[in-house]
Amino acid sequence: MERKVGTVSRGIRGPIIRQGDNLVDITVTSVLDAAKSEGFSLRDRDVIAITESIVARAQGNYASVQNIADDVRAKLGGETVGVIFPILSRNRFAICLRGIAMGAKKIILMLSYPSDEVGNSILTYDQLDDAGINPYSDVLTLERYRELFGENKHEFTGVDYVEYYSNIIKEAGAEVEVIFANQAKTILDYTDCIINCDIHTRVRTKRILKAAGAKVVCGLDDILTSSVNGSGYNAKYGLLGSNKSTEDTIKLFPKECTDLVEAIQAKILAETGKHVEVMVYGDGAFKDPQGKIWELADPVVSPAFTSGLVGTPNELKLKYLADNDFRDLSGEALKDAISNSIKTKNDNLVGNMASQGTTPRQLTDLIGSLCDLTSGSGDKGTPIILVQGYFDNFTD
Repeated sequence: MERKVGTVSRGIRGPIIRQGDNLVDITVTSVLDAAKSEGFSLRDRDVIAITESIVARAQGNYASVQNIADDVRAKLGGETVGVIFPILSRNRFAICLRGIAMGAKKIILMLSYPSDEVGNSILTYDQLDDAGINPYSDVLTLERYRELFGENKHEFTGVDYVEYYSNIIKEAGAEVEVIFANQAKTILDYTDCIINCDIHTRVRTKRILKAAGAKVVCGLDDILTSSVNGSGYNAKYGLLGSNKSTEDTIKLFPKECTDLVEAIQAKILAETGKHVEVMVYGDGAFKDPQGKIWELADPVVSPAFTSGLVGTPNELKLKYLADNDFRDLSGEALKDAISNSIKTKNDNLVGNMASQGTTPRQLTDLIGSLCDLTSGSGDKGTPIILVQGYFDNFTD
């Protein structure tokens, strides 16, 4: 019988992961137990995805705020440090800010406005327009900001992040001066030792600051790139991708874990005879239309994946074929014509009008976003996702 179901994404329940747990055995057992319980079977090219959180937990990749402070002091001198373009997040950045402030005498906190890099707003463009402020050129002091805009609480969290971050810095024992600006070079009017906290624009920001004469420039990806007094670390991403674990510790982004995904792939093949793809995923890459927040606060969607997940989709747009190439056909004749087009399509459809409107993104970004939405970020208890039929098409 012809298959009537396309892509299916399943959240797979697993145990609570602790440091040292064998994720290969746990992942394979959890997937196979779920298949038996729910009455489905694995197929070639299924995708098994594991959230980055349990990978880092199994690795024991944690660090304390004191570890952050020690590294900041060693790399930036422990005096006045500019902290620019942080995201507004209690989970992602607040605890890192505490560690940074503990490693300095004074923090110049430079916030982008009207929103941070991932869309968390402290102001609206309407407020800026009403006040006659140009966010591309105007620099605001805290006093001027309060005079013009007063207190502004985040729509979803109810937090005034300007006050919240200022208090974190002061409670950590450092002085604080807050400014609002969107040009990286502005910070050089205050200090030449800088931590740029932006995620996806960090390379450009570092380049601009170094070219403008900054003495020391570190991104978050330059802090905790090696162990500090026995701490965890991430050689590639540093503090990027970290989040709060306890009041005094962070969980870092997973260390190198390509060997993990390949081992899971091999074990599934040995136990079932099926060749699946495996990936580790974090934040999805999508934007919320209501809050304007771009989800991707991790440096990448997937820090590790098997080779079959390299690349982008190579798909034809069915509605284009139906409305253009085969507009005079219907019924079985239309189905047969479209099926033949899919079966004979080129391996690279770049520039082909019949592929316009398909999603030109990396497979890992697309599948990782699906997995992030499936697993959620709360109490679902499904840190493993099984995606079936993703690589199927109309002819399968």
